[in-house]
Amino acid sequence: MSPEDEWDGGILKELSPEWAERVIFLEECASTNDEARKLALKGVANRRVILTERQTAGRGRRGQAWACPPGEGLAFTMILRPQEAMALWSRCALAAGLAVAEALDGFGVSAGVKWPNDVWVGGKKICGILVEAGADFVVVGVGLNINVRDFPESLAHPATSLMLECGERVSREEVLVSCLQRLDLRLDQIGGGFEDLLESWSTRCVLTGKDVRLDVGGDLKTGRVEGVSPRGELLLRSSAGMERILQANEIRLL
Repeated sequence: MSPEDEWDGGILKELSPEWAERVIFLEECASTNDEARKLALKGVANRRVILTERQTAGRGRRGQAWACPPGEGLAFTMILRPQEAMALWSRCALAAGLAVAEALDGFGVSAGVKWPNDVWVGGKKICGILVEAGADFVVVGVGLNINVRDFPESLAHPATSLMLECGERVSREEVLVSCLQRLDLRLDQIGGGFEDLLESWSTRCVLTGKDVRLDVGGDLKTGRVEGVSPRGELLLRSSAGMERILQANEIRLL
């Protein structure tokens, strides 16, 4: 990866050859999600992971740019071939956010989830997740700030990293392994076991009980978040009553 933290898959190899073989490392690519989509269309197996050191066109939701400084962050995408009905695939975003938050707990931080796909620590964004679907596959992209020291002033939301929260550098490969372990567990629950997933997700939701403003397809809505429905919808108590929001372009705390 970087001269001081090069990717060799050593920790994965210690776990098992199967784990090491799951990760496809690219020194540079435009976007791990785009690379994962190409490989999925070619028939690459379920749960393979595309990992890169440099993304030249990394992106978040709604096409927003996502920067991953070489040697400081993690940018990877997991290919999924869900056996569940396509109607349940949207749950992958909740599963991925929860998995990353749980993985970070092991590194001395208390992580929360912001619907639908961000991970926060101390009121700041530490991870963004981008879920995109194909005809018979899903790609789950993760951008995680690990040893990032500085952030652009132009960011829409305050950001942080594991190093800033912990006060010392953290092994990116150890974080990756922890994320993959939790992703395996939580993604298995998008069908059976979703009740447990949703309960665990809800306990970490940083929006519950908070007043927010949402941009829903150009329609601005304000209200208080009361949780998430069994379908993964945001439950918003507004002047119109209880609303169920499946997608929103932007969510801001008031």
